[in-house]
Amino acid sequence: MGNEPGKPVNNQPEKPGATPVKGQAAVNPIKILIADTQAIYRVGIRKIFALEDDLRVVAQAESLGQTLAAATRFEPDVVLMEAAISPNPAGAVAEIQKRLPNAKLIVISGESDEDDTVEYLRRGVRGIIKRSVAPELLIKCVRKVAEGETWLDNQGVNWVIEAYRNQSSHPSSAKPKGRLTDKELLIVACVTQGMKNKEIATEVGTTEQVVKNYLRKVYDKLGVSDRLELALYCIHHRLLQGVKVPRPGDPLPPKPATGVPSETSSAAPGHISASGHKV
Repeated sequence: MGNEPGKPVNNQPEKPGATPVKGQAAVNPIKILIADTQAIYRVGIRKIFALEDDLRVVAQAESLGQTLAAATRFEPDVVLMEAAISPNPAGAVAEIQKRLPNAKLIVISGESDEDDTVEYLRRGVRGIIKRSVAPELLIKCVRKVAEGETWLDNQGVNWVIEAYRNQSSHPSSAKPKGRLTDKELLIVACVTQGMKNKEIATEVGTTEQVVKNYLRKVYDKLGVSDRLELALYCIHHRLLQGVKVPRPGDPLPPKPATGVPSETSSAAPGHISASGHKV
């Protein structure tokens, strides 16, 4: 039943009553890799996506080895990975991100806890869903993640916020060590949009190594240790007031009034979705 794991998938079965998607999405569908140990689950997800003209399953995998091989071969936009596909799911996430740094990763979990959720996000996961997720929410999750958003349920959002509160109570993160420069603020804004270092380098006209150097300086100034803590710091301290992420070819934004806005500044939008809603 269905295609063999690790093989390309024909995602164009008959779709009685399906309405074609108009515009660019129908021309350039979101390419998806399904990595799950259970064949019936892979087939079920593929059939759900087959009814959507902007979603295309390009490959399936039933093991971590097949997942890594398929990720390299087919270069999916989104990887749907069952947590149980590896005894060390967080390590598996790191391996996939290393092979395919531009792919968005969604973890399918039976039961998540606070530590797993925070660790997945720190490793670069863009969405976490339960195996019992409704088909319409699964479709929405994939589309949102492909657009650059982070997808969590309400409980996951609460866990992340609590993790930030615990981190921010540490004395080393109570007060920034210095103001951020224009370039640092711009790079931070790109990070909060979910962009990878390579994408940021392209946007701001520098190299990936320079972006890494800037981020190390930012982490030291703000007292954070990773991208998740940085994003949460920006939301909590309203850091990005007046900073706009440029599009390719756009000039750099004007210099903000201050490097680190005060607590009374207007809040920048959050970028963690709770079932599709901003926080």
